[in-house]
Amino acid sequence: MESKVKFFAAALAFMLFAAQVPPKTLIAQQQSEWEAKFHAIPSPDSMRAYMKRLSARPHHLGSVYGKSNAEWMLHKFRSWGLDAQIESYDVLFPTPKERVVELIEPVSFRAKLMEPAVAGDPTSGQHDEQLPPYNGYSADGDVTAQLVYVNYGIPEDYEQLASMGISVEGKIVIARYGASWRGIKPKLAAEHGAIGCLIYSDPRDDGYHQGDVFPQGPWRPKDGVQRGSVMDMPLYPGDPLTPGVGATANAKRLDRKDVKTITKIPVLPISYADAQPLLTALTGPVAPAHWRGALPITYHVGPGPAKVHLKVIANWDIKPIYNVIARIKGSEYPDQWVIRGNHHDAWVNGAQDPISGMVALMEEARAFAELYKQGWRPKRTMLFCAWDAEEQGLIGSTEWAETHAEELKSNAALYINTDSNGRGFLFAAGSHSLESFASGVTKDINDPQTDLSVYARSKLRQIHSAGSAQTRAELRSRPDLRLSALGSGSDYTAFLDHLGIASVHFGFGGMDGGGIYHSAYDDFYWYIKFADTDFVYGRALSQVAGTAAMRFAEADLLPYNFNNFAETVSNYLDELEDLSQNIRRDIIEKNRQIDEGVYSAIADPREKTVLPEKETVPPYLSFAPLANASEQLTNSAKRYQQAAENWKKSGKNLPGKINEMLLQAEQKLTVAEGLPGRSWFKHQIYAPGFYTGYGVKTLPAVREAIEQKEWDSVEGHVHAIAGVLNGFAAHLDKISTMLEK
Repeated sequence: MESKVKFFAAALAFMLFAAQVPPKTLIAQQQSEWEAKFHAIPSPDSMRAYMKRLSARPHHLGSVYGKSNAEWMLHKFRSWGLDAQIESYDVLFPTPKERVVELIEPVSFRAKLMEPAVAGDPTSGQHDEQLPPYNGYSADGDVTAQLVYVNYGIPEDYEQLASMGISVEGKIVIARYGASWRGIKPKLAAEHGAIGCLIYSDPRDDGYHQGDVFPQGPWRPKDGVQRGSVMDMPLYPGDPLTPGVGATANAKRLDRKDVKTITKIPVLPISYADAQPLLTALTGPVAPAHWRGALPITYHVGPGPAKVHLKVIANWDIKPIYNVIARIKGSEYPDQWVIRGNHHDAWVNGAQDPISGMVALMEEARAFAELYKQGWRPKRTMLFCAWDAEEQGLIGSTEWAETHAEELKSNAALYINTDSNGRGFLFAAGSHSLESFASGVTKDINDPQTDLSVYARSKLRQIHSAGSAQTRAELRSRPDLRLSALGSGSDYTAFLDHLGIASVHFGFGGMDGGGIYHSAYDDFYWYIKFADTDFVYGRALSQVAGTAAMRFAEADLLPYNFNNFAETVSNYLDELEDLSQNIRRDIIEKNRQIDEGVYSAIADPREKTVLPEKETVPPYLSFAPLANASEQLTNSAKRYQQAAENWKKSGKNLPGKINEMLLQAEQKLTVAEGLPGRSWFKHQIYAPGFYTGYGVKTLPAVREAIEQKEWDSVEGHVHAIAGVLNGFAAHLDKISTMLEK
């Protein structure tokens, strides 16, 4: 009886309290309580157990264990009470049949092209199940030629070679990993006439120069090799045979001979142990100082006398892939989706990449399932996606996004991505309309190893790494974290770049060195020894990404802030003006030096220099249309934010289809015809660079026209992007008018 009296007294007290509290305040308090419950659920012990299971065996695209992992995750999602299913696609996947790298002049040497087992590491010796070191989507080929060292194999390096009078025409190049995405290296080599490409990890970048190597330390050992796709993803990611459409059973497929994303020349990755004899055999000019790695040799450029035989033959098969999709249906807006994704496939065992991110997603899903049992209901539908075949070219997420493109453009409010995770600072990148929102989330999550919030620690990192006193001052005074712009390299690509869905990417790192990326040593043994050893940053990642998903799913008015986006676009315009002026100034100075016979593009003036031809000085470029559009965008963004704040204070119901219009705002930054020469990439503000691969190019059509000195096309691109920004501003004005009424 006494317990009933207490119960009714408590209920009466709550009713009296609720009657005095404004409804929105009460709702906010309830949401805060649900968030606190969510934060308490993700378990480091559970993540450790998930990782041990998922990374126990190699699980690349098409592998037996890859399918087993998908089915295991499906079972887990369903056991927690989630609606889940597997969506499968059939995609082109080459695997190695023959691989040969041998030095045949001036001495003989045959590369091992394998990673030995490491004593004490129980999974590093699973050779029967491992994909051996190779580059996915390399062309088949059997070539023999002199070798040329091309440093990182990026555009500046070929300019350097030209100034030294060295051509790679008919040669095999050897490039070191770094400075750009690996697929750019064979792409540029082929454009300059090379017939083959080798890529190695130099210990200066990724080995003993950085610290102790595995198993004594986290860095890449001498026989470690970075596998990876060399598909020309700046053209389009996903299944090479089905660009723009999902690779379903009945999809129309290209003939392989017509595929443009397969390399033009054969390419293989090798270890620095295999690279050293090849580099030692080179003579010719000594490499410029900034080209020299940490091997105990004198770095020469060549060509020759080293002559190399390179052979790459693949099995070109169609393989099934398995995306696991779980969902919680929204209670009020079931047709508005918040999507959370991470991939589950790996090149080998993949504990860090990608399982460290996958286990965080799984714990988020389990936590939300627990809250659902306690009575919590998200207003919007939440999707939890475990993508397959990311490593080969973002294939699983791309095929799913292409298959469901129309639904996504109508329904998707936000895509939240993770990939690898480690220990240290939060790294966040994404649509700049999400900058204020992401800052608010990170202010409410504690960093596991300090007394600071994730926001405060990340802000201190940004200030510390700033390039100038002016930038540091700006970061100190700015209320929001700076989000980096997204290019490509993970599963957000199809959502943001192709469909125009606002996207954000999270991950911790910076305090756990490592050099096992895409090798057989990226496994559970390495991770628990050198990375997030107690999984507290896995828990923090769950809290950050999950809180972001929860707040977007619960918001009455979708929490975009366009002021930061407008400010960022204005900054990009300043960068373009500086870029064009700098290039113009450099060309004028270069021409002057050529006239005076003193031009040298190499570090050592004792080496042979070839004077290039003078360049045409570009015209002064007008960015006035972009400047006017940027000003209009700024005004429209301010108007919208003020209208949104006034509505929040008004207590009125949300008018019309405001949220439907808001979630489609990012799509106003896309155009149907896409970027020049690569129509799959629709977004006009963010895109991966044509010659960077992963690295972002902002306002890409204009920026790349300037960088590639295509002066005649710049004006047209300026007007086109100005039109896109004006259309975006007009869309915001329509929403503001509805809110103001």
